[in-house]
Amino acid sequence: MEQQVRLIKKYPNRRLYDTKTSSYITLADVKQMVLNHEDFQVVDAKSSDDLTRQILLQIILEEESGGMPMFTSDLLSQMIRSYGNAMQGFMGGYLEKNLQAFQDMHKAIQDQSQRLYGDNSRASNELWAQFMNLQGPAMQSLMQAYMEQSQKAFAQLQEQMQSQARNMLAGFTMPGMPKGESSDKGEPDKKD
Repeated sequence: MEQQVRLIKKYPNRRLYDTKTSSYITLADVKQMVLNHEDFQVVDAKSSDDLTRQILLQIILEEESGGMPMFTSDLLSQMIRSYGNAMQGFMGGYLEKNLQAFQDMHKAIQDQSQRLYGDNSRASNELWAQFMNLQGPAMQSLMQAYMEQSQKAFAQLQEQMQSQARNMLAGFTMPGMPKGESSDKGEPDKKD
């Protein structure tokens, strides 16, 4: 039996209405749905536009404004720089896959802890904390090196594509370009 997506309507007064429970809910309630892995969609009550991402971003903003933010200013700056260029599509998939890998690893540690300590969640949390204290810095360095390599590889790919485009277009006159200038502007003329 397939579970139906829970529909949340957002009204102009910024209130959220849960159609399943026929009641108004808060962002904290939506956050709990996320934590419970419930499928839901938030739509504008008038236009039916999908607002799910906006609500999720709002929850993230509230969490980040709290005591222990997850994202550093440097990471946020790097993410902003990824918008509007070819890296944008790659970055989303990259972050999603790495978060999934992190969650899978966390679940494996929880499962192992449960086998060792039973339902003692305190021991499980302590085991995870020990793992992160030992492995966290190493993982962070590894991820940073991977990101740097990915950025270099992308820059090389972009440079190759630009070079190929210049070579393909070298014989064509481009509209709006004065006669005598070639499309490989910036490269010095070769003199024999």
